[in-house]
Amino acid sequence: MTRPSKPEKAAPARTRRTKESAPVPANGFPRRESAQDKPSPTTRDGSLPVAAPSRVAPLGAIVNRRAADRLRAGYLWVYASDVVTIVPPRPEKNLIPVADQRGIFLGTALWSPQSQIALRLVSREALDHAGWLDLLASRLRAAIARRKPLLDAENDACRLSFSEADELPGLVVDKYGDLVVVQRLAKGLLAEGVAEACVRVLREELAPAIPAAIFERPDPRIRELEGLPAPSTDPLWLADPVRPITATQFHLNGLAFHYDANAGQKTGAFLDQRTNYLAAREWARRPGAANLDLRGRALDVCCYQGGFALHLAQVCRQVTGIDASRASLEVAERNLVANRAHISADVDWIEADAFEILRDWSQAGQSFDVIVLDPPAFAKSKRAVEGALRGYKELNLRALKMLRPGGLLVTCSCSHHVGWAELEGAVAAAAADSQRRVRLLERRGAAPDHPVVLNLPETEYLKCLVLEVE
Repeated sequence: MTRPSKPEKAAPARTRRTKESAPVPANGFPRRESAQDKPSPTTRDGSLPVAAPSRVAPLGAIVNRRAADRLRAGYLWVYASDVVTIVPPRPEKNLIPVADQRGIFLGTALWSPQSQIALRLVSREALDHAGWLDLLASRLRAAIARRKPLLDAENDACRLSFSEADELPGLVVDKYGDLVVVQRLAKGLLAEGVAEACVRVLREELAPAIPAAIFERPDPRIRELEGLPAPSTDPLWLADPVRPITATQFHLNGLAFHYDANAGQKTGAFLDQRTNYLAAREWARRPGAANLDLRGRALDVCCYQGGFALHLAQVCRQVTGIDASRASLEVAERNLVANRAHISADVDWIEADAFEILRDWSQAGQSFDVIVLDPPAFAKSKRAVEGALRGYKELNLRALKMLRPGGLLVTCSCSHHVGWAELEGAVAAAAADSQRRVRLLERRGAAPDHPVVLNLPETEYLKCLVLEVE
């Protein structure tokens, strides 16, 4: 028996659920929609599904269910493959509303047309450009306030903004003494007013010790992936335009380091290892399992500008730093000279490929009491993980063959795609091959100015294992 169709009737009158009548809850996530709240999407011009006007703006991005579920769980990224349809904003605009395939509004995002990360959510409410600039300034002030307790005479450098971890997707700001370096790593941050807002907040929040200069530096790899133009080489702000300062000294754990805004990797130096530098020094002070005094010979592999090496030189008799970059080693030598009042160890630097020299030295019977492995990221994508794990195993295998009984191994990975279990598995495999028993003393991550957001696993990238080798 065929059920007769119901006659069409007008929808009952009810209050439209606007942002004012149905605000986002205090926890920052949109409320769960009931079946009655789910409008059937329509189409316009055969492309973008358009929902009821109370749900999503007619121009914007529609994402699939996987992306919508991630956003509701606190994730901030939408990959290009998860965008169903999109009506981009005008070229000078940087914001776009985001909705799921039912037309339910999810938030406002920065749009990056050439990036694999097409959308970076900045708010779960509707925002215009002026509102976004206000929100950006407010969040940057909050990020700086969180770091101020970390700054003192012995530590006058830190990361002031850590991108998504501070709800500022793509914005990285580092302070090195009296210089500040900004990186804008998403196309949406190149919009008018963003740089000016950053400069204003930095000058106000760092007062009375305002920076001598604020620079912007590109990340060549990110710039290529995001399709970003090279930033201007002109400083964003100078305290003294007549005598601009581009180089200075900054301090980590009481040690002085040279900084040049026009040289070095990333923003110029690595601040994420600050607390691990200190931990390596303190662990090296302690006697080993065989009652061995570790104040002996130390090796810092991929030493860059000497962070681990100089900290170990405070407690070891002899320290060797290895790096493939001559320019980095020249800065490391300058850093050594600047700290000679605190260092009595014999320190030398060797320009070499880490894999080659460790293979040669391990075969030649070289031995050390402390070895630090801090290589660059081996896995910049999931596809590179397998090869990266082979690289981590090889470095650790060579190090284990050179460590004396009771020695200390500090081994690091800054590859987000390599998890804790995978890194520990590579070290365990190296220990088995070298027939060494390895005891885990401590698991460590990045310094507190690089916080981890559990809803966004990408913010946890740096892993550091402190190990005792029998």
